Amino acid sequence: MPIKPAMIHPELRKAAALIRFFWPSFTERKYRLAKVVNEKLKGKCRSPLTYEQKTITRQDGSLLRLCIYSPQDPKADVPGLLWLHGGGYALGTPEQDELFIRRFIQASNCVVVSPDYRLSIDAPYPAALEDGYAALLWLKKHGAAYGVRTDQLMVGGDSAGGGLAVALTLFARDQKEVAIAFQMPLYPMLDDRMDTPSATDNDGPLWNSKSNATSWRLYLGPLFQTDQVPVYAAPARCRDLTGLPPACSYVGSIEPFRDEAVAYFERLRATGTDVHMRVFDGCFHGFDIVCAQTGIAHVAKDFLLKHFLYATEHYFAAQPPDTAMQSHSFH
Repeated sequence: MPIKPAMIHPELRKAAALIRFFWPSFTERKYRLAKVVNEKLKGKCRSPLTYEQKTITRQDGSLLRLCIYSPQDPKADVPGLLWLHGGGYALGTPEQDELFIRRFIQASNCVVVSPDYRLSIDAPYPAALEDGYAALLWLKKHGAAYGVRTDQLMVGGDSAGGGLAVALTLFARDQKEVAIAFQMPLYPMLDDRMDTPSATDNDGPLWNSKSNATSWRLYLGPLFQTDQVPVYAAPARCRDLTGLPPACSYVGSIEPFRDEAVAYFERLRATGTDVHMRVFDGCFHGFDIVCAQTGIAHVAKDFLLKHFLYATEHYFAAQPPDTAMQSHSFH
């Protein structure tokens, strides 16, 4: 689906032209260069929030960093949100998503936990999902100390983080160790097959078919372009979407992920799950971040916050009893 300038929302055209000129696509080399820049964000909070870092130990003895954001004036009985940053599974750090995090906290006084999950250029699947699930279990166990309601744990993320959020809801459903009340996967990266019309020959700004192929290759490693890809790696492959939490998402009409996101949410709705999905006409991937001050970005923000606040008032999921630590299989 080649993207012509006339297809782009008028508010976004200037930014789109600049992005296409200076950063036409992501490559492995660019990911590695950007990682060096992103390292400088770690440990820094630019928002008027309470910010804390914790580390938990992985099974191999290495440490997983968690960023914990909460209101400066903390409240009791608030939602706990696990937020997963984007970056094609190969790039990014929790601190880059403070715009989203600040909005959620200002709207609801929630507590947000964002893991610095391993990136595919260092460790391919299932490393990121393992880290996300470890962070979710940590939130279940320790959230009450921050005022979090144990029956209102939520997950969300943008782009690859949205894909991880969806994968976590599937994995949590199957493991039955932790209950998720609500999910917010924004323009999620779900389908490694890249065979939908929107994902084929898409040359749109910021994220296109070339970037998509590079990122899936890095994330899946030897599984790439095989039929052995687990549903926890590419959730669009999952056939059984029953028993999943209510969901909210949006996606741009000209981005590669449009078709896979819409199809996933339509299938989720068909199971009887409460779903809110919107397609923003003429919008490219990540438009709400790179063009955050535009009118269309504000409409997207308002749509998300409206349904997030609805979720805080209406969606709950009681936690299952604690059991002995299980051995997890991500395949």
